[in-house]
Amino acid sequence: MKEYLLSLLEHSRGYTLAVTDSMPAKLDEFKPSNESWTFKEQLQHIAYGIEWWNENYVKGVKTAWEPPADKKNRKDAVAFINRSYEGWKDAVNKSKMNDDLVKGFYATLDHITHHRGQLIAYLRSNGITPPEYTH
Repeated sequence: MKEYLLSLLEHSRGYTLAVTDSMPAKLDEFKPSNESWTFKEQLQHIAYGIEWWNENYVKGVKTAWEPPADKKNRKDAVAFINRSYEGWKDAVNKSKMNDDLVKGFYATLDHITHHRGQLIAYLRSNGITPPEYTH
């Protein structure tokens, strides 16, 4: 089961980065409405969400929702995403398989999928075809 979860994690990372790479960096501040986050803010939210869900539901450490300061550029945001996925991978590798781990894992994937779907809408709003989803 752990190997399966780790393969899902890597697939999620790969597709998230493929979506990210599809948007030109010059459009990092794009947002479809005044109420929306920018493309870069969505990336940061995904990364922080991974860390927060990992702490609270995989590691079982209750952590307040306190997102870090805005990343200055795409490179920093992508590094944040990769660090978050690596931390999640490490936690899963070190954890014992139990219901809390599995529930937290799938809740995290659901959160990523929700925001990645928004990023895909951002791509389409700019006439960019998103990468093909593969599994």
